[in-house]
Amino acid sequence: MSVHKPDDGEASSRRSDSRAVDRRPVTIHDLRAAKERGERFTMLTAYDHGSAALLDELGVPVILVGDSLGMVVLGYDSTVPVTLDEMLHHTRAVARGAPHSLVVGDLPFGTYQDGPSQALASATRMMKEARANAVKIEGGGPMVEVTAHLVRAGIPVMAHLGLTPQSVHQFGGFKVQGREATAADQLVEDALALQDAGAFSLVLEAVPTDLGTRVTEALEIPTIGIGAGPGTDGQVLVWHDVLGLSTGRLPRFVKQYADLRADIAGAVKAFQAEVADGEYPGPEHAY
Repeated sequence: MSVHKPDDGEASSRRSDSRAVDRRPVTIHDLRAAKERGERFTMLTAYDHGSAALLDELGVPVILVGDSLGMVVLGYDSTVPVTLDEMLHHTRAVARGAPHSLVVGDLPFGTYQDGPSQALASATRMMKEARANAVKIEGGGPMVEVTAHLVRAGIPVMAHLGLTPQSVHQFGGFKVQGREATAADQLVEDALALQDAGAFSLVLEAVPTDLGTRVTEALEIPTIGIGAGPGTDGQVLVWHDVLGLSTGRLPRFVKQYADLRADIAGAVKAFQAEVADGEYPGPEHAY
């Protein structure tokens, strides 16, 4: 995705080294402009400085520090146990590594559901202490006023509808949402309300393809799908899923683009074998 076209002055200042192309930070307005141009874009999760720096270098426009870190980094069985302090810790690391990508920090369960005041206190910490560029909150209904309150305070909000993992116990598991007509209509209504409240984008998770397309066409703000079909404006996946580092049964929407788990296993076994055989360290590795 090209979120920024340099003017003549910027173009003339570019160095010949293609790795050092001048870039300005991606903003929420760039995402809106991409939707208007019909350009699809990507968002990936990151949870540490190194992975964030690589994604930033590769030009990934949006990096989500998702509360999914609870499951893929911290070993929880859901996102529910994740604390705000844990989110701040990881978001700080990501923000330091990604000066050009738009860094979005998830507000974890229990840090905004009590209403606008609690949400503002949590989001302020995410912006001031963790240096996130925006926050993400889950749900519609009462979250519409929460969103409006945050936006009035100058905090960009990414909304999230469909399967909202923080409500997994209420849903009775990780299930596709919006299959019934009434539920689909309600989701569209919530999406429009969140847009009116000032959300700059909307994540749609685990909804039927036709509903993902319907919501995308109804909104002026960009949608970002994860299990919402190809009709959304952008797509997001979890870093560990993309690289083949996840274990266990994966959701249907996951596509693994590498098998780093196997590569890492091979490297570790080779290291162990060379140490056991006395092959490593060799003369070239000694002082």
